[in-house]
Amino acid sequence: MATNVDDAAEGGLPIALTRVKKSFGKLDVLSNFNLEVPAGQFLAVVGRSGGGKSTLMRLIAGLDAPNSGAVTIAGEKVDRLHPEVRLLFQEARLVPWQRVIENVGIARGSNWQETARAVLADVGLQEREEDWPTVLSGGQRQRVALARALVSRPQILLLDEPFGALDALTRIDMHRLLETIWADRGFTTVLITHDVAEAVALADRVVVLHQGSIALDIDIDLDRPRRELADSRAVGLQRRILEAV
Repeated sequence: MATNVDDAAEGGLPIALTRVKKSFGKLDVLSNFNLEVPAGQFLAVVGRSGGGKSTLMRLIAGLDAPNSGAVTIAGEKVDRLHPEVRLLFQEARLVPWQRVIENVGIARGSNWQETARAVLADVGLQEREEDWPTVLSGGQRQRVALARALVSRPQILLLDEPFGALDALTRIDMHRLLETIWADRGFTTVLITHDVAEAVALADRVVVLHQGSIALDIDIDLDRPRRELADSRAVGLQRRILEAV
């Protein structure tokens, strides 16, 4: 898919966490944690609840600060929400009293309507711009949320279980859409998920977190676009990841 928005801010930025410690009271969620994500990589982070996945995402986003160590984006310390970072959550979090196009262009920059229409076309909702969020299906609302995250052409996209509430077929459609846009724009992506099959379907690399430490760090060397994941290589990768979770 060739996107319709101009080519400003193409590509991704590298992320690094170095000797990071993050505690909540007496609970150490991450301790002496190290991770590097090259620019443009699609990383999936898998693990059980309470293993540190969401804490990791919040640290990268600048929504939380580490107790010690450093979180950097392109070599610069993260101490607030980085202007090139956007987040997508499981809930679409659309503003119900604004129409679809207004939700996408919520920042109201210059030429915001033209830009919003272009990214709505990228996610296949160009004909729904005047609709209210309440009349959209769950998958359509999540497409609007994805369009809102991408409208400013961020260089890092953080996704926290973004497709977990969708039905299986809609989830597959969203996987294909995200893979296509990511391949076209090249932004760095970090996906937090409990779904091992989803991680293998989307990511270049999967990291398994267990009690705040990396239990497995594995490359996903499968051809793209990934339209069929029932082959032996994909099944073998899923098995290795599941054994580490």
